[in-house]
Amino acid sequence: MEDNYKSVIQPQRRLNQNMKEVIKVEVVNLLDARIIYPISDSAWVSLTQVVLKKGGMTVVRNERNELIPTRTVTGWLLCIDYRRLNDATQKNHFSLLFIDQMLERLAGHQFYCFLDCMSGYF
Repeated sequence: MEDNYKSVIQPQRRLNQNMKEVIKVEVVNLLDARIIYPISDSAWVSLTQVVLKKGGMTVVRNERNELIPTRTVTGWLLCIDYRRLNDATQKNHFSLLFIDQMLERLAGHQFYCFLDCMSGYF
């Protein structure tokens, strides 16, 4: 953490019942996968928001019998606003390697481990 930043506890925005249920399900999934764990006295609390997950395109007819392309909604995504936490975090000057650099390092080895934390999102 940077020295001059003070911890931030952001109040949760009001959500409708469907969004609250989506957040509960996603948090339980993350707890079960051990990506997150409960903390009762954290100095940092970030906002959560639920947004529509967009799928492919479909074509529907409007009142004038015109074909209109529209996106289909396939579900919900849980988003967490980490902007304030990211501002207070020291930047890492040793970033992750590019995929071609990783493949060069893996070439010729008999074993390697591939970690995929819930579809690579985390």
